[in-house]
Amino acid sequence: MPAKPALRTELLFYLSFLAAAALLVGVLTILVAGVFAPDRTYILVMLLVALEVTVFVVFGRHLINRLVLFPLERVVATADAVADGDLARRAPDAETRDFATLAERLNRMTDHLLDAQSQLIRSEKLASVGRLAAGIAHEVGNPLGAIGTYVEVMRRRGADPEVVAGVTRELERLDRIVRGLLDYARPGDEALAPVDPGAVMRGAYGLLDAQGALKPVRPTLEVAEDGPPLRILGRAHLLEQAIVNLVLNAVDAAPGGVVILGARGWSYETRGAPPRRDSDPGQLAFPRRTERRPVRSEFSPGQPGALLYVADSGPGVPPEDREKIFEPFYTTKEPGRGTGLGLAIVARAVDDMGGVVWVDTAREGGAAFKMFFPAL
Repeated sequence: MPAKPALRTELLFYLSFLAAAALLVGVLTILVAGVFAPDRTYILVMLLVALEVTVFVVFGRHLINRLVLFPLERVVATADAVADGDLARRAPDAETRDFATLAERLNRMTDHLLDAQSQLIRSEKLASVGRLAAGIAHEVGNPLGAIGTYVEVMRRRGADPEVVAGVTRELERLDRIVRGLLDYARPGDEALAPVDPGAVMRGAYGLLDAQGALKPVRPTLEVAEDGPPLRILGRAHLLEQAIVNLVLNAVDAAPGGVVILGARGWSYETRGAPPRRDSDPGQLAFPRRTERRPVRSEFSPGQPGALLYVADSGPGVPPEDREKIFEPFYTTKEPGRGTGLGLAIVARAVDDMGGVVWVDTAREGGAAFKMFFPAL
């Protein structure tokens, strides 16, 4: 794309051209009037001056409107809309470099406001839901333990084994929900420490492989073995728990399909070309659209860090569900197959460690869950 001209250059060029044209026409008029109508030279010169002033005013007004006033009005209208709360409004591009830069800076400021607002809402939601989850877990946990004791008494007194087994099964399900709530609400008291995300990814892969959890799929680990390890601030066990949750979800979503685990260095941008893996082909079978990603206010443009991803070849996540799936108790699984707490726990853990998590379309056609953490 050719560089845009500066406003000063455009104005000087057009005004110089107009002044030169006025002088040339004036000289030619005087010469012609002196030859063909010497007695009316004064009248012709005055008419010419009036005509040139009119042309100068009309053309100058058009020039100022096109290069200055109209772009300024669009920028002011965008600023007013943003001030009224319309953070989706963006200033349009302009002909000159000065107003194009002004529009780009205004749009960047709006993006930062949107990021700060999103982070504030996300933090408040995490805190409020965390308090609610802790209260529910506490209130439900006590009677749950008492019910378990009564069931054991019923079993010893010879109650119907089928009924006891059914009640025990549902109690275990309730216990898993309560434990999930406690995991979600548990504050991160442990201090953050330097962590090698590649080593954590390899450890999680080895753990799941040894347990046989990856047998239903064709797993692939994409972690570079050579080169110095990239360090982030985090909690190794919490990061491993987040990876395990994402992998188990991917296995459930793509039985018999492909699941990719990876970790690599990456520079974070809120918007731009989707992250590509080293093994990505030149032409993807399932193109990934460019969408705005979540961000934290402390991130700088092009923030260097580590990108961890878990991708699968399953049905994927619809765009309208990509924000909801990180909320507690929201699940796309069939009733009874999930509590809707797994991704909420992942989002809480990533947020506590200073990172962000989002979901894209994977090159395999399914979902690609990505976690980014700033480099140490």
